[in-house]
Amino acid sequence: MSVHESKPMRAGGRLERVLRAGLFAVTAELNAPDSAAPQEVYDAALVLSEVADAINATDAAGANVHMSSLGMCALLVRAGYEVVLQMSCRDRNRIALQGDLLGAAALGVKNVLCITGDDVTAGDQPAAKRVFDFDSVQLLRTVTLMRDRGTFLSGRKLSTRPNIFVGAVENPFAPPLPWRPERVGKKIAAGAEFLQTQYVFDIEIFRNFMKRIVDLGFHERIYILAGVGPLRSPKVVEFMRNKVPGVVIPDALVKRMNDTPKARGQEEGMQICVELIQQIREIEGVAGVHVMAYRQEEMVAEIIHRAGLLPRLKLKDLVPVKQTAPQVSAAVTV
Repeated sequence: MSVHESKPMRAGGRLERVLRAGLFAVTAELNAPDSAAPQEVYDAALVLSEVADAINATDAAGANVHMSSLGMCALLVRAGYEVVLQMSCRDRNRIALQGDLLGAAALGVKNVLCITGDDVTAGDQPAAKRVFDFDSVQLLRTVTLMRDRGTFLSGRKLSTRPNIFVGAVENPFAPPLPWRPERVGKKIAAGAEFLQTQYVFDIEIFRNFMKRIVDLGFHERIYILAGVGPLRSPKVVEFMRNKVPGVVIPDALVKRMNDTPKARGQEEGMQICVELIQQIREIEGVAGVHVMAYRQEEMVAEIIHRAGLLPRLKLKDLVPVKQTAPQVSAAVTV
């Protein structure tokens, strides 16, 4: 029995069951609309629901205002979708974060992704006040405490614990590169059970990152999903390279996109993404991919199809895994 298999089932959702079954998981990002219309969320989710094991609801991505992640998750869970709630530390203090976690669990959310969040200067309202009462590691510890010990940070007891599968993020391409795998270890120690990475365009850097992850044995303690996405045009490449924090795009891919006729730019960008997924699948320790394409859900579905990741198993076809009582973790300090 592997280390993963010996761990207790946390929430029993589709994503967790796919990962525990040793299947190559697919998650996809649903970018929140600038709207109060539920139908806009449903329309985007419908495209992703047939190709992904779970849908990530973004939380004010890029420090820009959109429909809230919790609001989107409430709509999607009601419609029967498996969701990943993103929780950013940028905009809420520990009181709000703990309350939102309970609210999410009560709504039926089974997966939570703990992120620190982009600084407000990345968005279109740079005068907004930063909160950052926590960073992502402290939030991970808090979620784990509430689930495994059944208390708030204050020590006050919960009458019902939130059954949550806990996720984190990591950027294998941010310097200093040798420190990035060690940082994953800190997130594992804080309670992270799955991890989604920044966009992978430089496959060699990612291979080195994963080699170190495997050498440390972390691949047996956390499920790693590599972030991927299409480069739709040279203009998008330039924007991502210079404006999106932590994105590294090799010169060879930049040249390939620049040399592609404009009419074929989107097609070539999708082909690059498919090729990267195929290479990523061969890397030891990778448990799946997280596909991101800003408000291009149809493109995400096409990429997943071309990469040979379909069909996805239906929940009823997954082997049921008995859920066990949470194990009390070590002392948590925030």
